[in-house]
Amino acid sequence: MPYAAGGPTDVVARLVAEGMGKDLGVAVVCENVTGAGGTLGAARVATARPDGHTLLMHHIAMATHATIYRRLPYDVERSFAPLGLVSDAAMTIIAKPDFPADDLAGLMRVIRERGDQLNLAHSGGANFLCGLLMQDAAGAEMTPVVFRGSAPAITEIIAGRVDMMCDQATNTVPYIRDRRIKVFGMTLDRRAEGLDMPTTAEAGFPTVQMSTWHGLYAPAGTPEEVQVRLNAAIRAALREERLRARFAELVTEVARPEQADRGYHRRFLAEEVARWRPIIQKANAYAD
Repeated sequence: MPYAAGGPTDVVARLVAEGMGKDLGVAVVCENVTGAGGTLGAARVATARPDGHTLLMHHIAMATHATIYRRLPYDVERSFAPLGLVSDAAMTIIAKPDFPADDLAGLMRVIRERGDQLNLAHSGGANFLCGLLMQDAAGAEMTPVVFRGSAPAITEIIAGRVDMMCDQATNTVPYIRDRRIKVFGMTLDRRAEGLDMPTTAEAGFPTVQMSTWHGLYAPAGTPEEVQVRLNAAIRAALREERLRARFAELVTEVARPEQADRGYHRRFLAEEVARWRPIIQKANAYAD
């Protein structure tokens, strides 16, 4: 687990580990190996013995790191064996309570008109990527304000000191439901269950579409029979009622059976690498 304990990705990892452990009949320990944007933990797995005992849980950054980091100690697509996707979480586009727009079209219009006079909060990772999509769709750049995490950024938006942000529904839904912030749409290609919120495609901006997906990886060279067994354990974990209920609380969708397929995961990862590369290059958004 290449991120700190307590966040949404860590919760996803621990729930999947618990379910896999039950199916495999062994303890699956979730170890947080943090640093360098998640690349230290990924590098640990890339160089681990390919015996199925050391795995990596990673999210959308797995794909974007292939471009953001120009000198990675591993190859995103060749150093790992994708074992299956496990979840799909929407991003939400939010703004301070008195922001002068009432829908996504209006928001985009304000961005085009005011550009860098507006502040865009982010803490790196998925909310930074979503911000790139928003600015690309609007055709204007805002002034970034970087925070150490989503919580302090949302606090500043509620207080009206920062204009807008794009963040996981997991983090924003409580404030949206309390009407403490404005919301303009969610970035999945379909509405999330239990949320009366339009998608960006419905609002006329289909390019502002992404999810904070999570997948599990083994080191490249892991024997085929081991990969097959681990994939079966992932599928068993995703059927667990405790996991499904907790994912619902996190406004995170359980991966569909076809998404949990190893071949689907490998193709999807390659597509995501290719999709994000020109966006990151255009923004000159390199971490090194």
